[in-house]
Amino acid sequence: MTSIQSRWQQLSSVLPSEVNLLAVSKGHPADAIRDLVACGQLDFGESRVQEALPKQEALRDLPQIRWHFIGRLQANKVRAVVKAFSWIHSIDSLALAQRTSRIALEEQQRPTALLQVKLRDDPAKGGWEIDALKDAWPELQMLEGLQISGLMTMAPMGVAAEDRAELFRECRDLADALGLQHCSMGMSGDWREASAAGATWVRLGSVLFGPRQSPT
Repeated sequence: MTSIQSRWQQLSSVLPSEVNLLAVSKGHPADAIRDLVACGQLDFGESRVQEALPKQEALRDLPQIRWHFIGRLQANKVRAVVKAFSWIHSIDSLALAQRTSRIALEEQQRPTALLQVKLRDDPAKGGWEIDALKDAWPELQMLEGLQISGLMTMAPMGVAAEDRAELFRECRDLADALGLQHCSMGMSGDWREASAAGATWVRLGSVLFGPRQSPT
């Protein structure tokens, strides 16, 4: 058993049953992904199309893998992302949602989409403000090319644990108010708080894979 497989088993044993583990494989090679698929891990997160595509090609013999795009989605990369990923965690504006839906229909795809929300002031991160999301919600629900299933959020750097927990609870409450199932929130440093607050996805990279390696 590899060290990655051992860490996966340890994490899987303590994650609540309602919380899905998204293995953030950016910065790690295809062989590391293959090791985790052998354990039963099928969901993997990548944030750069140009890094993800060679891995997907190397792992074509494992069609059961579900690829999640977790990076900032640029308008000029939408088509590539729609073609390569079945989940998108970072829809952060109405214009981007509309563009993604249109291109998904053109490509005969219907990715599962999570709306990125910004619940605290943080210049380093994008996302919907709560009022703006509520205003746009009727239009978002009409987009035929997206299966909008939840929200995604990240806590600003340096926030205390109790404040992170409150932020995650707010995200869960907002998802419930909109009738959405999923909350993608919590990473290697705060997944416990996110899980307790109602996350359905936690995005774990370094705590699972260890230090980043070459993606080749």
